[in-house]
Amino acid sequence: MDRVKTEQLTGAEIVVRCLQEEGVECVFGYPGGAVLYIYDALFKQDKVRHVLVRHEQGAAHAADGYSRASQKVGVCLVTSGPGVTNAVTGIATAYMDSIPMVVITGQVPTPAIGLDAFQEVDTVGITRPCVKHNFLVKNVRDLAGTIRKAFYLASTGRPGPVLVDIPKDVTTHVCEFHYPETVTMRSYNPTRKGHAGQIRKAVQLLAQAQRPMVYTGGGVILSDSAPALTEWVRLLGLPCTNTLMGLGGYPGTDPQFLGMPGMHGTYQANMAMQHCDVLFAIGARFDDRVIGNPAHFAQNPRRIVHIDIDPSSISKRVKVDVPIVGNIPDVLEEMLRLFRGGETRPAAAALQAWWEQIEQWRAKDCLKYDRASQIIKPQFVIEKLYEVTGGGAIVTSDVGQHQMWAAQFYKFDLPRRWINSGGLGTMGFGLPAAMGARLANPQATVACVTGESSIQMCLQELSTCKQYRLPIKIVNLNNRYMGMVRQWQQFFHGNRYSESYMDALPDFVKLAEGYGHSGMRIERPADVEPALREAFGRRDDLVFMDFITDQTENVYPMVPGGKGITEMILAEDL
Repeated sequence: MDRVKTEQLTGAEIVVRCLQEEGVECVFGYPGGAVLYIYDALFKQDKVRHVLVRHEQGAAHAADGYSRASQKVGVCLVTSGPGVTNAVTGIATAYMDSIPMVVITGQVPTPAIGLDAFQEVDTVGITRPCVKHNFLVKNVRDLAGTIRKAFYLASTGRPGPVLVDIPKDVTTHVCEFHYPETVTMRSYNPTRKGHAGQIRKAVQLLAQAQRPMVYTGGGVILSDSAPALTEWVRLLGLPCTNTLMGLGGYPGTDPQFLGMPGMHGTYQANMAMQHCDVLFAIGARFDDRVIGNPAHFAQNPRRIVHIDIDPSSISKRVKVDVPIVGNIPDVLEEMLRLFRGGETRPAAAALQAWWEQIEQWRAKDCLKYDRASQIIKPQFVIEKLYEVTGGGAIVTSDVGQHQMWAAQFYKFDLPRRWINSGGLGTMGFGLPAAMGARLANPQATVACVTGESSIQMCLQELSTCKQYRLPIKIVNLNNRYMGMVRQWQQFFHGNRYSESYMDALPDFVKLAEGYGHSGMRIERPADVEPALREAFGRRDDLVFMDFITDQTENVYPMVPGGKGITEMILAEDL
């Protein structure tokens, strides 16, 4: 039943009241003509804080980072035309990683829609492929109900960004304000409880397994099911791997954790994925960067159980034997109940033999690198970052080699500490995402691991950090190349480094100082740890650390495109 409210409010005031009703604490945005009435309404209240970014892409990434680090729906507000199109990259980033966001966009006045008015784009049409849903609100009476639906859609089922496009005249129209307490949508009713028969079948399959394996993805993080997963894996003594998006879903320091799987996954994780006989996939989607060539993956017979809230993700790339559609914590809790009640578990002898095989794979030490190097190795920087922060930082990253090294060498024991663009692979994500993460967790230590190419994509957000006093620590692994591009050009393009060398780099120390922050340039391995300790000791300052690293270093292991996950290139093979 709706709460009775009799206020007559403008559309702009309704937008702000809706945000207040949803408990929104922070909105990231950039003003423009089509949203000025909304900005005026924001100015007249003090419950919802607005954070002024310097580019609309930064607004979307910051809202995304805020959501990933907080279990809340991120919100961004941008104007029509170029405001929307600038934000599309950030919206698509959130969509690919299933991040709950509400994006409020301005639109030209209703009578001008379709007439190529100043700063008009077809927002609904442009964003349709990269949102969970979008709305164009043409009547102020529909505004509150639409925003309520947007938050509901964004945060339930498989999460994702939802966009609400509001013409300027709608923000000036007046109507009575009612905010629905509940939402009913006939065409949208996500399943939460897994099918009891399928759960029982999965438990029986696991009990018969000789070589079981648990493979988890970002769904474990998004559904807050890391505690249930950890209890379940430890109870049964199973090996576990987390994808890039799932790191922290199971403790990275636990002996049962095999590391990340896939293109740059560990040798032991990839071998176990390929040679297991029962694979439990939980909140993962068998991404091409995880399983490599599906034909190769299918060569070894195995039974697959797939648990996911989204039925369209099941058997999408790999045919599974036991599909379970439901909310992951609910499904895992039901499985735990069965095992606690005496349900048969995998045979101890078979499990011991399986672990002996895994330990042989692990002994290969696939992440080793030259620790005696006189040039800074990027892996060394990440290891020292982990030591200095005690593994307790929220770490954001951009995209490239530095992202993979952070995923490999920073051991995440808790969820929502690793924030990166997995599906879309968006350079420029790291800094604005770190802003959002810090605003969501004002007492947290936040580090942005980046590279000299990625950081320049959204470098202007250093100004936002200055305005809002966000003491992010930037770890720039500077190899003077677009590192991952260079690595692929070395392996597959005959060392022809076409347009991958950054031969006109700025002085990052002076650049940081120009924005009012502190900068350091570190060139010797002996100076890495002291620089990190000094930077993190300055709790109130943003410190930009420019580490000059080995230009020739590559990320290993590496599965070439089109190959299977056991066809890895290791450092020792070269």
